[in-house]
Amino acid sequence: MKTYEQINDRIESGKAVVLTADEIMDYVDRQGIEKAAEEVDVVTTATFGPMCSSGCFLNFGHSKPKIRISEAWIEDVLVYSGIAAVDVYLGATQLRHNDPANMDYPGEFRYGGGHVMEDLVAGKTLQLFALSYGTDDYPLREIRTYFTIDDLNQAIMVNPRNCYQNYNVAINDSDTTIYTYMGCLEPNRRNASYCSAGQLSPLLNDPFYETIGIGSRVWLAGAGGHVYAEGTQHTGDCDRTSDGVPRESAGTLALTGDMKQMRPDFVRGVSLRGYGVSLGLGVGIPIPILNQDVLRRTCVRDRDIFAPVVDYSHDYPEKTGRTICHVSYVQLRRGEIEVEGKKVVVGSISSYFKALEIAHLLADEIRRGDFCLSKPFAYLPRNRASRPLVVRNSSHE
Repeated sequence: MKTYEQINDRIESGKAVVLTADEIMDYVDRQGIEKAAEEVDVVTTATFGPMCSSGCFLNFGHSKPKIRISEAWIEDVLVYSGIAAVDVYLGATQLRHNDPANMDYPGEFRYGGGHVMEDLVAGKTLQLFALSYGTDDYPLREIRTYFTIDDLNQAIMVNPRNCYQNYNVAINDSDTTIYTYMGCLEPNRRNASYCSAGQLSPLLNDPFYETIGIGSRVWLAGAGGHVYAEGTQHTGDCDRTSDGVPRESAGTLALTGDMKQMRPDFVRGVSLRGYGVSLGLGVGIPIPILNQDVLRRTCVRDRDIFAPVVDYSHDYPEKTGRTICHVSYVQLRRGEIEVEGKKVVVGSISSYFKALEIAHLLADEIRRGDFCLSKPFAYLPRNRASRPLVVRNSSHE
C-alpha cells in the first residue's frame, strides 16, 4: 500500500517511477504484479479527440467608459454574456454569425467556437464586437476592439463533459450517406467510426473511479487543470465486463484549466461536415499506484475493451437502445471490424498517436517533479444512470 503523500514525496525528490499506460502492461508481465506494485508509483493515461461539451470563460477588463456587455461576438462567433459586465462564456460548438449551417446540405462549418479557442491559445489577434443597452454606471452602448489572450485578465477553460469512459462505434444501416458528429458514414455499412484512445484512455484505466475524482489534478492541453465535478451525462451504472470495464458510454469528467498555459498542438478547432463545429482537446491524467488492484486495472488492454456498434441512421437518433454487436479495440485499431458476418472498414476521429504523446509528456513532467498528484476530495458516483428528457404536454403530467 502507498499513499498520495508518499508518492508525492518521491515525485518531489526525483525518485518516482513513472510509466505510461502503454508501457505498464509489459512491465507487469515481466516483473509480476506484486513487485511492480512496489516499484511503480504512477501510470499516466491520456486521450485526444473532439470534445463538444467544452468552452471557456473570458474576462476582458473594463473599457473607458465602461460597458455592461449584453451581446457579444468574437470573430463573429456569438458568446454568452448573461453574467457579469465584461465576462463571457464561449462554447466550442457555437457557429459563426451567418454560417449557412445545413441550409445547403451538407454544410461545411468552417469556423466556430472551437476554432476561436484554438486561435486564442495560439496567440492570434481576434476581434471583439459587443453591444449594451446602457446603464447609469455602464454608459457605453457599443464597442469594437482587437485583443490577444495576453490582453485578457482570465481565460479559463471550463468543460462540462470530457473524457468519455467508452463510446459507440457509429455505422450506417440506411441506403444514403449520413453526416454525424462521428464523421461521414457511408450507406449499407460501408464504413464505421469510433472515438477513444482505448487502453490509454483515463477512465478505462480506472473503471471504478478509485483514483480519478473531484479535485484530481489533470494535464489539460499542457496546462495544470483539475476535475471540478462529475461530467454531464455521467453514467456509472452501466453494462460492464467481468473485470468492470464498461461496454458502453459510461463515466465522464468536468474539467477546468488556465488557457494561458495551454499548448496550441492540443487545442484544435474541428469542422464536422454536415454536423457542426467542435474542439479537439488533449487530456492526460496520472493514476497513483496505491495498491495491486489499482495497478491491475491500469493493465487493461485493447483486447479487454469492447465498444457497442450502433446504427446512426435510425437507432441512435430515435434512441431505440438497440446495439448491433460489440467489437474489441484490437479490431478497431486494426482498421477493420466484423459486423454480423460483414467486414467493415473503420476509422477513428480521435488520435492514439497524440494520446501517447500526451502520456509521455505528462510522465516526463512527473519525473522532473513539475507535476504532483492530488487526492480527490469526492469520488465520482458509481451507481448513477443517465436519465432521458421526458416530453410532456403540460407541467401537470
